[in-house]
Amino acid sequence: MLIELQDLGKSFGEHEVLKNITANVERGDRIGIIGANGTGKTTFLRILCGEMLPDTGTASFAAGTTCGYLEQSGHLDPDKDVYETMRLAFQPALDAMEKLDELQHRLAAEPSNSDISEQITHCNAVIDAMDAYNMDTQIKKVLNGMGFPADTWKKRAGVLSGGEQTRLRLARLLLERPDILILDEPTNHLDIETMEWLESYLKTYRGAVLVVSHDRYFLDAVCTRIWELTGMTIEVFKGNYSAYLPQREAADERQQKQHDADVEKAAKLQDYVDRNLVRASTTKMAQSRRKQLEKLEITQAPRAQARQLKFRFEYDIEPYDELVIMKGLTIRIGDRTLLEPLDYVVHRGDKLVIAGPNGTGKSTLLQVLDGKRRPSGGMVRLGSGAKAGIFTQQQTRRAGRVIDAIWNQYPRFTELEVRSHLAKFGYRGEEVFKDCATLSGGEMARLRFAELALERPNLMFLDEPTNHLDIYMRESLTQALTAYTGTLLLVTHDRYLMQTLGCPILYLENGQATFYRDFEALHSRSSAETQAVLPNPAEKTPRAAYGKEQRRRRAEVRSRLKAVETQIEELGAHIVELENEINDPEVLRDHLLLRDKCDELDDTRFHQQELYEEWEKLAEEQERFDAEDAQ
Repeated sequence: MLIELQDLGKSFGEHEVLKNITANVERGDRIGIIGANGTGKTTFLRILCGEMLPDTGTASFAAGTTCGYLEQSGHLDPDKDVYETMRLAFQPALDAMEKLDELQHRLAAEPSNSDISEQITHCNAVIDAMDAYNMDTQIKKVLNGMGFPADTWKKRAGVLSGGEQTRLRLARLLLERPDILILDEPTNHLDIETMEWLESYLKTYRGAVLVVSHDRYFLDAVCTRIWELTGMTIEVFKGNYSAYLPQREAADERQQKQHDADVEKAAKLQDYVDRNLVRASTTKMAQSRRKQLEKLEITQAPRAQARQLKFRFEYDIEPYDELVIMKGLTIRIGDRTLLEPLDYVVHRGDKLVIAGPNGTGKSTLLQVLDGKRRPSGGMVRLGSGAKAGIFTQQQTRRAGRVIDAIWNQYPRFTELEVRSHLAKFGYRGEEVFKDCATLSGGEMARLRFAELALERPNLMFLDEPTNHLDIYMRESLTQALTAYTGTLLLVTHDRYLMQTLGCPILYLENGQATFYRDFEALHSRSSAETQAVLPNPAEKTPRAAYGKEQRRRRAEVRSRLKAVETQIEELGAHIVELENEINDPEVLRDHLLLRDKCDELDDTRFHQQELYEEWEKLAEEQERFDAEDAQ
């Protein structure tokens, strides 16, 4: 047993977060921790990894147990490059190697010194335990698996995007190989290929894995147990997420039956007391029943309502059949082509997923389709009668309360109508009066979906709609999008959503748009493409001769790479300046200046992201040149 939890509890002031948690972690466990946003999952993880102490109960670890924690927001040394960052995972072994050299020189001068011999033995044990002599092989394997090709290894961590930094922190943690691997939303910012690699790695991990995730496909692929954090405590279920669902349903049924039986018993006791307390002949019996009633503990009803949100997306206007028409559509950023000329028509009622590796321009393509950006070539036209609704990855902050966000747009609604609508999206009771400025990413997303449902669009453009949502809201959204009879175009990495929709997938990679019939066809492409594309290892591919044009292109790529890196760093510095200006009290008092600064910050960040995408494309091209040189 690696961890034993006994009656664990944690409070923040008068707010109790965790209560009476009792559970065990064994070596080889793959535990998925689920629960609604705000139920204390991150607090629980911090207690497990020792960053926070419980107020009550104990968390006992086996002697010598090591623990590694990937938090949602962590930091890297910005001045170290990718490879140096990975070498930090082997720091104890590197220190031991350095000390070993010194000890061996000392032992040569004092061959009979047993203390030096013992220190050498200890150093060798540290090096062997970490398999440090194969350090470079291990680093390269994990970096490639986590989506860092060789040409990115010299990039400084400080210039990496947020998603790249998360992947790098995860990659380093995997190399450290702790006995207990604790991961908080590890699939955020990962594309499909990287998620599949991570799943394979975790399934064969020698220690225990505890992972907080809202990704159902990931939980099914990796986990052997599910811990559900609900009502401040943990309920344990065997199997993966799909196995958890029928167990959860059966447990809810048993709990509901017991709740109904307790309520019925309480009603009968109360009825007896009311009828017999004033009669002299039955007073003692009535008093006895009243004592029973006072001691009776009524089982709480199941919280199924909190886990199941029921909403739909509907529309009023039936549009023309050809709803999104693309002719010769081309998208370029600088010298980089995100999409080569594409002809395609989305018909009324169609659903289309846009997928592909990170940085290939999926969101850019969606912005061209919904009219936010102009194409570089060709045209996009919406058919007659199209009424579009748009969901973006980053939701705009609203002023006022949650209830005002709906009421201001629909002033004819009564308060009851607004509150009833918001309840369908998880805003119940006093939550409707929360200040929008304090909402989390998931809460902002739910509010936007509440607005979309009232807009009644017959065409929806959704960019990563399941990001920030807990697993219950993801389930509800998946059901609503599946039932939607309008036209749907969405960018997503959510494999369960793709699988459930069962619709065609436009896979964007290297400027090429490839269409797959459905998720199963996309999922099975890897083995087929490997057989069709990869050469026989025994056959040496002849090196292509370089002509004048190829040499010119190589020089252009090298020059542009340096220029883009310089621009990215300059924009990063400008972003820091703008953030400081926005926090200046004088700017905060001038709402017009504040708006201008915020707009400039958004534009700068967008431009920097475009440069990141261009850099990745150029780096891939440079890597191909290097690979050809090595042949």
